[in-house]
Amino acid sequence: MTIERRQFLKLSAATAAAAFSGLGFDLKPAFAKAELAKLTRTRQTTSVCCYCSVGCGLIVNTAEGGNGRAVNVEGDPDHPINEGSLCPKGASIWQLTENDKRLTSVMYRAPYSDKWEEKPWDWALDRIARKVKDTRDATFEVKNAKDQVVNRVAGMASVGSAAMDNEECWIYQSMLRAMGLTYIEHQARI
Repeated sequence: MTIERRQFLKLSAATAAAAFSGLGFDLKPAFAKAELAKLTRTRQTTSVCCYCSVGCGLIVNTAEGGNGRAVNVEGDPDHPINEGSLCPKGASIWQLTENDKRLTSVMYRAPYSDKWEEKPWDWALDRIARKVKDTRDATFEVKNAKDQVVNRVAGMASVGSAAMDNEECWIYQSMLRAMGLTYIEHQARI
């Protein structure tokens, strides 16, 4: 028996439809219903997802009477990039702020130590600034091997962040170039 292409496609479609209807799939359009009780008396603000460089739009609902805590985060249907949809990481972004396991203080482990200790923010920022300055001073090159003026730092690099927008990236890379860095990479395209 020979089956033509058109007959094969019709038979395949009928078989697939029968299989899906037998499994309980409903092919009618579905509509999501928001939990309005959870979103009453909240303030909505828009934001951008920080996980990758796509820049999906978010709507963050914060409780007005509850010290500004986020109560819901969802995709922004008016945003031109994601039109309300979110990837699995973006859909779980609420856990970034509302997570009891999130670190809220500086944790420092000294060289060759096996213990972490809590340090104040001022100490950490001063230490980072000192390390950056010491590394820059130790690896700054005024001239290269051809005796050309280069004024560069070869001992540091920057790998950026996807959570920064274009304006933040511009000022950040300006600061890095002013310090003389040449190894600058960044993935943010928001």
